[in-house]
Amino acid sequence: MTTTLEAPAVHAVPTEAPKPGRVRKVWRSLGRGARGSAAIVVFLALWEIVPRYALDESTRVFLPPFHEDVQALWALTLDGQLAAHLEASITRSAAGFAIAVVIAVPLGLLIGWYRPLAAFLNPLLELVRNTAALALLPVFTLILGIGELSKITLVVYACIWPVLLNTIAGVNTVDPLLIKSARSLGLSSGRLFRKVILPSAVPTIFTGLRMAASYSILVLIAAEMVGAKAGLGYLINNAQVNFQIPQMYAGIIAVSVLGLVVNQVFVAIERRFSTWRPKERS
Repeated sequence: MTTTLEAPAVHAVPTEAPKPGRVRKVWRSLGRGARGSAAIVVFLALWEIVPRYALDESTRVFLPPFHEDVQALWALTLDGQLAAHLEASITRSAAGFAIAVVIAVPLGLLIGWYRPLAAFLNPLLELVRNTAALALLPVFTLILGIGELSKITLVVYACIWPVLLNTIAGVNTVDPLLIKSARSLGLSSGRLFRKVILPSAVPTIFTGLRMAASYSILVLIAAEMVGAKAGLGYLINNAQVNFQIPQMYAGIIAVSVLGLVVNQVFVAIERRFSTWRPKERS
């Protein structure tokens, strides 16, 4: 008598289908990304096409196609020049920005919270803040020399005002109902400031920080074009003087990318410190 062994039945493991809501969310994110980058793609396409087909040889020298500028940027990256100039600019910019934040945020909180101090300092602030930072570049250069100190000081001056003014505005625009409710619960002035005023002012303060971060780069680039031996501003100016046009545009592209990265970093930090705020509907 023979017996036959039957192979055990293999049951397929059901795979979980993606949830419709998750799929829609992914497609919505992709759609927002495509719409947000469409203008950049069109701009870069025009940068590539117009010099190639719409300009003559003499004019094309001053506006090379985009791919030539990218090649120059890649060459500067490979030989280490871009890293050296980028390090010099970031160091100066970060130092000036950090000093400005350390000065402006506490001072802005004090001015926004204490009315007598605001009344005393506001006339001076209105007078000084309307003086453009680059207009003071010759003054800083004469007093502090052409070294690092004058450039960092110029960045500090440029960064203080957006941080200071937005901090003051953040304190002054807190909802009065929140303050009345907190006082009715018996909160002291110190706890009211820490628990209500400061958290409510955080989004406005971060707006000032993002503006100051952008200013720290833009003002520094202009300062590095005068009396500097390294930095992105020096790279751009030196390439222009030596008629290295693709390298000049490569430096400009590097500045743009650096500004974009810095802005995105501060957007992420702002989201991290503003998690209590309700999310906006897309």
